[in-house]
Amino acid sequence: QVQLVESGGGLVQAGGSLRLSCAASGSIYSINAMGWYRQAPGKQRELVAALTSGGSPNYIDSVKGRFTISRDNAKNTVYLQMNSLKPEDTAVYYCYADIRRALFTGRRDYWGQGTQVSVSS
Repeated sequence: QVQLVESGGGLVQAGGSLRLSCAASGSIYSINAMGWYRQAPGKQRELVAALTSGGSPNYIDSVKGRFTISRDNAKNTVYLQMNSLKPEDTAVYYCYADIRRALFTGRRDYWGQGTQVSVSS
């Protein structure tokens, strides 16, 4: 019933920029954290950025100063602005949202389908 749909991936040259979007829809009572993971071939999935409702963003060290996470709570949407992209940023990026679907229901994570980000040298 809850779905997260991602968009914004693509192929860019090193130093370029991309903006990822992820919109949650369906039966949603509240959303706590939203954020982004990424996974490169042969590597473990890692948390890139996260943002709790009403809180401050957190980033993995390798993207600090280059990536910016933001949310539009009215639209249940999270964004990831990626600047100064490097080849090592190449990965499939997955958004997630920690969602409570209804009153008296516990929260759980929902995931987007993934979007490919490729950065050429």
